Amino acid sequence: MAGSTYKIIELVGTSDTSWEEAAKTAVETAGESLKDLRVAEITKLDVTIEGGKIKAFRARINVSFKYQK
Repeated sequence: MAGSTYKIIELVGTSDTSWEEAAKTAVETAGESLKDLRVAEITKLDVTIEGGKIKAFRARINVSFKYQK
């Protein structure tokens, strides 16, 4: 059995409601153009603030997908 190779990219997803939705947005959007997504690792969570209130939740994630020749 031959080994496999995976590429890892960094994405930032945003949501008005939660970090979970922000991560889901990033993965689902990437899945529209990338094939064979494998693993997503959340590396950073933050929020944007406007007028003293949270405006958006942001999730920075590393996503891996199988490298195709």
